Amino acid sequence: MARIKFTTDSAADIPTALREELDIQVLPFPIAMEDRELSDGFDFTHQEFYDMLLAAPKIPTHAQLNPYVFTEVFEAAWEAGYTDLIHTSINSKGSATCSNAFQARGDFYRDHPEAEESFHIHIIDSLNYTMGYGWAVVQGAKMAVEGAQPQAVADFIQDWVDHVHVIFAPLDLRFAKKSGRVSAAAAFVGEALGLKPIMTFADGESKILAKVRGEKAVVSRLVELCKAERGSGTPYLMIQGNNTEQSAKLLEACRQELGEEPALSYHIGGVIAINAGPNLIGLVYRT
Repeated sequence: MARIKFTTDSAADIPTALREELDIQVLPFPIAMEDRELSDGFDFTHQEFYDMLLAAPKIPTHAQLNPYVFTEVFEAAWEAGYTDLIHTSINSKGSATCSNAFQARGDFYRDHPEAEESFHIHIIDSLNYTMGYGWAVVQGAKMAVEGAQPQAVADFIQDWVDHVHVIFAPLDLRFAKKSGRVSAAAAFVGEALGLKPIMTFADGESKILAKVRGEKAVVSRLVELCKAERGSGTPYLMIQGNNTEQSAKLLEACRQELGEEPALSYHIGGVIAINAGPNLIGLVYRT
């Protein structure tokens, strides 16, 4: 009988209640903030981190998850009797974390050749961020609870990340420009004219979809894009940071234009906030 272990990293932004309910192991990225090292998603609440981030004299940094982290996870899952481990990773084009997971898998099977037939490690590169892949992990874990087989679950997650769109508007570009990880934001010009970018990731690379004038136009354009592109009958998710006013306006616009509530409205975690800024809104949906 198959036993599946689900793992991902903290940039997936899976809410604590869901990861605990579904026994999803979230590997926290280490965040260096002045003289402290924090575990993303574990050592602070969302609002606490937003406040610390805005008050910090310089932007905190975060490190990749190294092969040793994954080796420990694989060893523990194998020893616990799991038949399969499905790890869904942060975008490989923005972090070496995914390649480190592949390296650790190779090292594990080299050290434990007897495990190759009985313990299968599936690694999925999301080529995305936040609940663009976190939602797929959640749904995959629910499938497993209902008895789905490991390959069917892995195929579902891969199919989701192949078709998901994460669209977002960083309403304050200071962090995105300084972090350098969202290259399209770093190249954006037009702030002096009151323009705001609406962005996405295509094949792992950041891309500007539109430039709109003012925050009101941001909300309407986000909903317009989702309405035009979202697959019929599929759920959508709403991304929030610390801008409660614009989040409320986006939620109301979604209710009116899409005719239904988001399947989940959630807050970005530390890694996403460092690189995109806490002042952002967005939507996640499948095309």
